[in-house]
Amino acid sequence: MNQKKDFASRVKKDWQRNRALYAIVIPVLLFYILFHYKPMYGAIIAFKDYTPALGVAKSPWVGFDNFIRFFNSVYFVRLIRNTVLLSLYNLLFGFPAPIILALLLNEVRNKKFKSLTQTVTYLPHFISMIVVTGMLTNFCMTSGLFNDIIVLLGGERSPLLQDPKLYRTIYVASSIWQEVGWGSIIYLSALAGVDSQLYEAAQIDGAGKWKQMINVTLPAITPTIIIMLILKIGSLMNMGYEKTILLYNASTYETADIISSYIYRIGLLEQDWSYSTAIGLFNSVINFALLIFANKISKRYSETSLW
Repeated sequence: MNQKKDFASRVKKDWQRNRALYAIVIPVLLFYILFHYKPMYGAIIAFKDYTPALGVAKSPWVGFDNFIRFFNSVYFVRLIRNTVLLSLYNLLFGFPAPIILALLLNEVRNKKFKSLTQTVTYLPHFISMIVVTGMLTNFCMTSGLFNDIIVLLGGERSPLLQDPKLYRTIYVASSIWQEVGWGSIIYLSALAGVDSQLYEAAQIDGAGKWKQMINVTLPAITPTIIIMLILKIGSLMNMGYEKTILLYNASTYETADIISSYIYRIGLLEQDWSYSTAIGLFNSVINFALLIFANKISKRYSETSLW
């Protein structure tokens, strides 16, 4: 009884002492509980033959039938291949881009030019996805800007977005253009925290700009890079459907169709909720496994990890 009173007393004192902090944390907790944890209950319809008339609780159980149906689907290999390839290309080319931009901006001494460059590279992030895909569609038309450049270089005009071989290049390049500036912010923040005395010591030892970057700058921001890489790997299979459904067409399904766009078609257009939930749950489990794996590898070979 005394232990319960002591615990309640400690909680009350802690609440009074850190009232402002709790006021900040509680809305965040409520957001995650209501919009992230509570919806997890709906994941059980992946194991049911769900119909809205019966509801989640009364819909009959079908076990792993929806998962087996997906694994046996003619689209399974194509969806996995396209999702993995697009994700890997985004990781291979898109992940280093903000780091390189941040390193370059860190060396710029002209404040006006640096501010202008940051503004120009940040702006695409705030452009609506609808507008971005509309721009891409117009630029990739036979009479569009990209074809004008191709003709100027001696090539021939063609509908670029209808070429399956070009789809991944267009998708990844446009993603880099849209997010490279915004993604560099966190690395610029990490660079701002590097002790200037380290650079002074390196200069005394005769290190030039390149060696300073290799031996001082990169080691200083390596923990940030590792954390961001782990998070990126943890969401490797989690590609949004919005850009895909706005860019792809019947002629590019072979290289453009990914898991999230397939879920959109099956779940919202065909209203096969149980099947689409099963596919989404499978995708989430893969992402979770990748996150655990990436964190374990990072923990083994470096001192940085998420937990």
